[in-house]
Amino acid sequence: MGRNVLFGQHELTLQLTGLNRLLAIKSKVVIPYETVQHVYVDYFDAPKWMLRMPGTSIAGLHLYEGSFKFANQWYFLSFGSRTPLVQLVLAGHEKYRHVIFQMDDPARIATDIRRQLRQAAEASL
Repeated sequence: MGRNVLFGQHELTLQLTGLNRLLAIKSKVVIPYETVQHVYVDYFDAPKWMLRMPGTSIAGLHLYEGSFKFANQWYFLSFGSRTPLVQLVLAGHEKYRHVIFQMDDPARIATDIRRQLRQAAEASL
């Protein structure tokens, strides 16, 4: 699929490969655990007036790869179809407020992320 989620001690990394990497003009997004406010799976319709900065979008195909700005908030989008997506809402990240990406089993990935967040929080106590 061209996307992998890697778990580190203090952060998760969304790693892009192949065509996804080329279209996003980015190879990875590093997300410190402490910046993740919410993790959920749902459909996402990108607003029509999102600005690509940089990125690739083909609205008719629901293809979005890269950095986008809307309503003074930064989004990192990486998906290529209208399916349920993993969605992260961030606070205090160096750039992004939302990271939204497609995975083969989004519910399992969201569960894995929540588990890592809990483990990281317990380790910091």
